[in-house]
Amino acid sequence: MICPQCGKLIGVGEERCPFCGAWRPGMWGLTPVLQRALGRGLSATGLVIQACVALYVIGLLLDVGAILRPSGILSLLSPSGRALYQTGMTGGVAWAAGLYWTLLTAIYLHGGLLHIFFNLMWVRQLLPQIEEYYGSARAFIIFTVSGFAGFLLSNLILNAPTVGASGSIFGLIAAAIVYGRQRGGTWGQVIVRQLWQTAILLFVMGFVISGVNNLAHLGGFVGGFAISEWLVRMRPREGRAAVFAALGLAVATLAGFAASFIWVTRALMQR
Repeated sequence: MICPQCGKLIGVGEERCPFCGAWRPGMWGLTPVLQRALGRGLSATGLVIQACVALYVIGLLLDVGAILRPSGILSLLSPSGRALYQTGMTGGVAWAAGLYWTLLTAIYLHGGLLHIFFNLMWVRQLLPQIEEYYGSARAFIIFTVSGFAGFLLSNLILNAPTVGASGSIFGLIAAAIVYGRQRGGTWGQVIVRQLWQTAILLFVMGFVISGVNNLAHLGGFVGGFAISEWLVRMRPREGRAAVFAALGLAVATLAGFAASFIWVTRALMQR
């Protein structure tokens, strides 16, 4: 197997890596399994896109009647408010009720066909690059922390019902800026300048288009910038700790979806 600390070829059963001294680099056989999974195409991009699409479809199926009564093009194939709360929408009732895990779950929910289309278009464009720069596990951490920070700022100030991956997308832009600054040189300067222009343009557009949560965008950008700087300073390459942190965030998010569905469904049944 490849040591997740130093990248050297070592035995699976090594108690310590003979090159860098990492303790139990194989984690009793778990590390090679994860490495094989990553080698077979498991990526943060694929997981995020599949999760968003699956939850969007689930939201539609939870309240089919709502999607048959669109109020306009922007509401075409839109999950109802009830369905969004059941799957983990944050802000409003959920935040007031103390469902704080929705800061994670709301990242993967979308309010309509156009909403999910444009967000996933940006995810498909940006997240593979962040995976290439930072590694799949750290890219997932950046994506999640950015979305969490965006919704946290939005809820603390507005506390309005909100969903979407746009806060995470702004965090990915910030992560690319951090990478460009770290790399330096002419290439880095050009990329950083273009990314700043893109971030500012998208932020300004948020004031023009109705229904856009610019606080989530701002919080996502700041959160993405901060976590990317911290990850780069901690270690130049992805290590075992990042893999397990990403897994922890994924498990916490899955648990949040289950908790939201149970809590909201129970509340609806008690009415």
